[in-house]
Amino acid sequence: MASRITHLLSIAFVAAVAAGCASATARFYTLDSTATADGAPAARYAVLVGPVSVPAAVDRPQFVVEVAPNRVAIDEFNRWAAPLNDGIARAIAGDLAVLLGTSDVAVAPLANFKPAYRVTINVQRFESVQGEAVVVDAVWAVSKTASGETRSGRTVTREAVQGKDFDALAAAHSRALAKVSGDIAAAIRAANTDSESPQIRNPKSEARNKSKTPSSKKHNE
Repeated sequence: MASRITHLLSIAFVAAVAAGCASATARFYTLDSTATADGAPAARYAVLVGPVSVPAAVDRPQFVVEVAPNRVAIDEFNRWAAPLNDGIARAIAGDLAVLLGTSDVAVAPLANFKPAYRVTINVQRFESVQGEAVVVDAVWAVSKTASGETRSGRTVTREAVQGKDFDALAAAHSRALAKVSGDIAAAIRAANTDSESPQIRNPKSEARNKSKTPSSKKHNE
């Protein structure tokens, strides 16, 4: 009799655990564009964002959170709604559209889209500590499509997490990416300003060139 009761209790326990697992549903999160316009003149050029690369440790659907020095936890029930590199590219593209004041910002690859500038991003660190802070360390490059001229930079930003849940963690990463976008937008504007600046003439050089020009001779009729 006792063994039968023990067997029934074991079955009930397994059923309860299974029911608990079935009721635990995954939550999905996105990275949002949070940049605000700074009042600069609207851009008149198109920008393509991508590709974006991320560290292998976080290149997965699940949130990867730091729980101790040299130790992370992978949360099976809190996940990114899209691949992380794609989510980062779309968030930064949205930020750049606001910062540059143009709708001509797209995420690569995109057919029949001819950008004046292309932005590539290599994320070195994408760290998350629940209830504390996130860190984004990104190396980026802005290239002119026509000339191939490139400006590169690195943005390292730490953003406090305003809450203990995963919503707050995703929001902090979005704010951190907006700071990366701000540096990229500044580089694009600087590159465009350089391309529009007139070349500075050298008066001495011009005078020297004129002196070498042969003078015309006057012929008597």
